[in-house]
Parts: sequence; C-alpha cells; structure tokens
Amino acid sequence: MGHFSEEKQGVLYTAASYLLWGVLPLYWKLLEARPALEILAHRIIWSFAFMIILLAATGQLGAWRREIRAMRRQPALAWGIAAAAVLISANWFIYIWAVNHRHIVEASLGYYINPLISVALGMIVLRERLNIGQWLSFLLAAAGVAVMAVEYGSFPWISLALALSFGFYGLVKKLASVDSSIGLALETMAVMPLSAIYVLWLYHETPSLVHAAWWQWALLLGSGPATAVPLLYFAKGAKRVSMTMLGFLQYISPTISLLLGVFLFGEPFTKAHFYAFSCIWAALILFSAVQIKQASGRKKWKRSSLKA
Repeated sequence: MGHFSEEKQGVLYTAASYLLWGVLPLYWKLLEARPALEILAHRIIWSFAFMIILLAATGQLGAWRREIRAMRRQPALAWGIAAAAVLISANWFIYIWAVNHRHIVEASLGYYINPLISVALGMIVLRERLNIGQWLSFLLAAAGVAVMAVEYGSFPWISLALALSFGFYGLVKKLASVDSSIGLALETMAVMPLSAIYVLWLYHETPSLVHAAWWQWALLLGSGPATAVPLLYFAKGAKRVSMTMLGFLQYISPTISLLLGVFLFGEPFTKAHFYAFSCIWAALILFSAVQIKQASGRKKWKRSSLKA
C-alpha cells in the first residue's frame, strides 16, 4: 500500500510539473512586449534568488557551499555546471523567443522530438545499444523533420534547437550528478552576474523599459518561481515513478503547448505540420511501445530470479 501511495504521489508531482510547463507559454505571452533577452536575464536572476531562499528554508545552504568548494577542487565538475548553465539558458531563450514570435507549434514539436534526441545521445556518448524498434523510431522522427523542411519550405531550427539544447542539458546533468535543487542554484549562479550586468546596461541604454506597468514587473519577478517550481515538482516525481510512466507523462507539456498555439493563439497548422507531427507521433508511439515491452520483460526476469 505504501509503495502504491509513493507511486501515486510521483505521478501527481510529475503530471503537475508537465502541466505547468505546458501552460507556461501563457505566462511568457503576457510579457511579449518585452525583449526576449531581458525576460531571460530576469528569469535567471530571480530563479537564483528563489533557489537560495528555498535552500535556506530547507537547510541545504551548507550542501550548496560544499558543492561550490568541490567545483574549485574539481575543474571537470565546474565545467559541467558551466555547460549545463549555458545549455539551459539557451533553451530558455529560444523558448521565450519562439512563444513571443508565434512559433509555439514549432516549440511543441521540439519537445516531442526531445526524448528521441536523449536516447540518441545515450547511444552516441554513453555507448547505449538500440534495438530495431528504437532505430525505426529515429528514422520516423528524421522523416518528420525532413518533411517539415521540404513541405514547409524552411528548416525547423527552433524545434531542433530546443530538442538538442535540452537533450544535451540532460546528458550533462546525468554526467555531473548533482542534486536537482542545488544544481539549479549553481547553474543560475554561473550566469547570474552576466544577466545582472546585461539588465543594468539595457536599462541604461533604453530607459523606457524601466517605466513598465507594475504587473509586468511582478511577472518578471515571478519568473523565478515559475521556472523553479515545475523543475522541483519534476525532481520529486521522477524519483517515485518508473521510466515508462515518465516517458508517457512527458508528452503532456508539448500537447498542451500545441493546443494553445493552434486554438488559442491562432498559429497556422499546415499540411506540412500535419505530416511532420504524424511522423513524430508515430515514432513516439513505437518508441513508447518498445519501452513498455522492455520494462515488462525486466519485471518478468526479476520475478523469475526471485522464484529461483
């Protein structure tokens, strides 16, 4: 019963994180009059501030300081944190820019592709082996990208940039192996000084941006919690659910974003989009089926081992 309760909590936490990520375009749309780079800088600054407050409240400041000292002793760890900071900052910027320039549909395509990119990186970098079903998934996904490039008349660079930046971010995080809360605090700390300098320069060069409505300033300030809360929910949930369940739940976010882009913001969904998404969806269905089969196979093997 305890295990069921733990798993149920994990599903709720993980689903909540993906629901929040799915509706996040609504948040950035409210700030579309502001430059994307300014929004990113505020997002980094206030995410760092929020994480420091959270670490202090949960008694983790000591662990955070120990990680900083470890970074000084281990250059590889420091470079890993720096790489993660650059990758997640790039991902955030591309997503904010895409949302506020009517490319939500392309952004959602990027997050549909992301799981396949993550597995590809695992194969290339971590030497993980793929079966026939997984190879077919990649070929279908590649066909979707090719269709988008040919039929739509432009290469889906937003989709691939989002998928690649988040895929490499996940790989770096896996290799660095730092607690999620402390890791986010370290990553935002790494790029926070540059963000603060940029904001000061921007407001000096464009004083009109300072005279914004109070609600815009509230939203910029709130971008910290809006960034950190889904990540923390995800970290709590991911520890409690299987990889198969995690694989299913991760499609909540791009599906919500796709629906918002088409039905709320009136972005075009052309034949090219339909063909491309059909290939990607087919790839994901096949990919998920293979994952379920592998997971059930592992469970059967464990049960037979226990009986033996």
